[in-house]
Amino acid sequence: MLPDLQLVIRVQEIDARLADLAREITALPKHIAEIEKKLVAHERKLEADRAALSANQKERKRCESDVQTQEQKISKLKDQMLQAKTNEQYRAFQSEIEFCEKEIRKLEDKILELMGESEPLDKNVKAAEAALKAEKTQVEAEKQEARNRTAADEAASRKLLEERAGIAAQITPPTLQQYERARKSGRGVGVAEAVDGGCNACHMAIRPQFFQELKRGDKVMACESCHRILYYNPPQTVEDLTGEAAPAVRG
Repeated sequence: MLPDLQLVIRVQEIDARLADLAREITALPKHIAEIEKKLVAHERKLEADRAALSANQKERKRCESDVQTQEQKISKLKDQMLQAKTNEQYRAFQSEIEFCEKEIRKLEDKILELMGESEPLDKNVKAAEAALKAEKTQVEAEKQEARNRTAADEAASRKLLEERAGIAAQITPPTLQQYERARKSGRGVGVAEAVDGGCNACHMAIRPQFFQELKRGDKVMACESCHRILYYNPPQTVEDLTGEAAPAVRG
């Protein structure tokens, strides 16, 4: 195989790896943004649960305070009722006391209802607090891992770029220019292998005469369909794989 072909194949391998690293470097901040977004949503849900629990507790305290107010009112009415001078006054005090007692029963029912609602709310808040604490730890760990991975990817990219520059300097300018043009128009792929009489990049068949010229490997050739640089790897024989000649077939 021509030295230029060997070199551009390696450059293609480097470019493919650089593209993978670039995608990973780009994807990592997006991943972090997604998990942070989920974390914020869970924090807001916890705040909503806390607010609901707080509202429940405030309402219970208000009801309990109202019960005390009604009880104090009943106590005063009973004192006043003892001083009633007519039956009408007595019945009026009694009616007010009955009204206050009815209000107390309503308030007590409401308190029981609020207590029933409070228990699951309290459990939800405690469970959400524990889950959020664990999630924050996980998010921080993933963020650190992303920072480490990004640093490693950037270091690997710099090393590959240095290697690429060194190899590119050894390629003849026309071949390098041809590769770069093909790579830009070929979605990042500037070199393709000829397999089974076709280009493995665009999957178009190669003319028999063109294929024979390509097999000779004495010049840089490009696919007539996608214009990527083509190379041909002859199938390996037993001798190629073992270093020994294949045994002769006896008649």
